[in-house]
Amino acid sequence: MKSLDRRRMGGVYVVEFAIIGLLLFTLLFGVLEMGRLLFTVNALDEVVRRGARLAAVCDISDPVILRRAIFNAADDAGASSLIGSLETANLTLVYLDENGVGVPSPGDLVGAGGFSAIRYVQLRVENFPHELLIPGFGGVFTLPAFRSTIPRESLGRHAEDVAPEITPC
Repeated sequence: MKSLDRRRMGGVYVVEFAIIGLLLFTLLFGVLEMGRLLFTVNALDEVVRRGARLAAVCDISDPVILRRAIFNAADDAGASSLIGSLETANLTLVYLDENGVGVPSPGDLVGAGGFSAIRYVQLRVENFPHELLIPGFGGVFTLPAFRSTIPRESLGRHAEDVAPEITPC
């Protein structure tokens, strides 16, 4: 009689573990996903800060700015080595005048809408999708916009030169 009760109780333990285990693993995956989300948010914040800083000191037409902003090597044109789905196409680099309006032709060395009008550099990441990896709760949602605006510095040129010389980054 006692062995029959033990077998029945063993089945109850399996059912209890299945219920509690499901809740425990869902909670565990939720905590891991929250950590991954916070990592992505902090990485995107650093990407825009780093990219704006590089744009403030590097030449306007330098394609390396955006590649280095997403933590790639200067010659690596692929996706970010830090966030797999981030590419330079997700970044928007804008040169702004003193009123915060985009400069229409920032590479033009003369004229009101050119190099001399630039006062700020802004880098943005907008509409970046974040995919959930929790089993059974899959989905994609869009993160809020990330932007960093800083005052321009040399923009890759020396101030004392009449014809600006470009400083490589």
